[in-house]
Amino acid sequence: MESRGGHPPGKAAVAQALTAVGEGRLTPGGPALAEAPARGAVPPHAPEGVWRFTAALQDSAVPELRHKVEDLLVRQAGPGRRFDDELLQSVLLIVSELVTNAVRHAALLSPRVGVEIALRGGWVRIGVEDRHPYRPKALAADPDMEHTSGRGLFLVRAVTTEAGGVCDVEPTTDGGKVVWAALPVPRR
Repeated sequence: MESRGGHPPGKAAVAQALTAVGEGRLTPGGPALAEAPARGAVPPHAPEGVWRFTAALQDSAVPELRHKVEDLLVRQAGPGRRFDDELLQSVLLIVSELVTNAVRHAALLSPRVGVEIALRGGWVRIGVEDRHPYRPKALAADPDMEHTSGRGLFLVRAVTTEAGGVCDVEPTTDGGKVVWAALPVPRR
């Protein structure tokens, strides 16, 4: 995968802008998402918005939510058009890895997992929410890859960074967490 050029915007600026996604948002508010430093543009035929899917926190949630997200993004491209293949594959990989982590590590305290997809201001944001309070450390720098677990989160971080995006984990108001990644939509 090749970087989409330019320097990625600061993590704090994008994180703050990407948290304000309207009603049903997973994370606390911030400035409007359209104020995020756009590196691409959502094609005019692709409506901007926020979509949320939930599933029981069990193994079947991974393919179920992945398929729902894929169907959504393919539909959002519009008739006779395609969502950027590289971006689509990155989003699906991120969904799969984050939901898998929730299934493996949060099922005891969280009966359901939520996936939120937001298309706004030239960005796609993927958020996966569960009610387990543990905040994974794998999104922090580990250049020597010494941790024996968290490989999926390292992969999420690598894909996100390579695309010029950002990722993080934040607490929710109910004591759980949202692990999220935001990727720029390439210009057409």
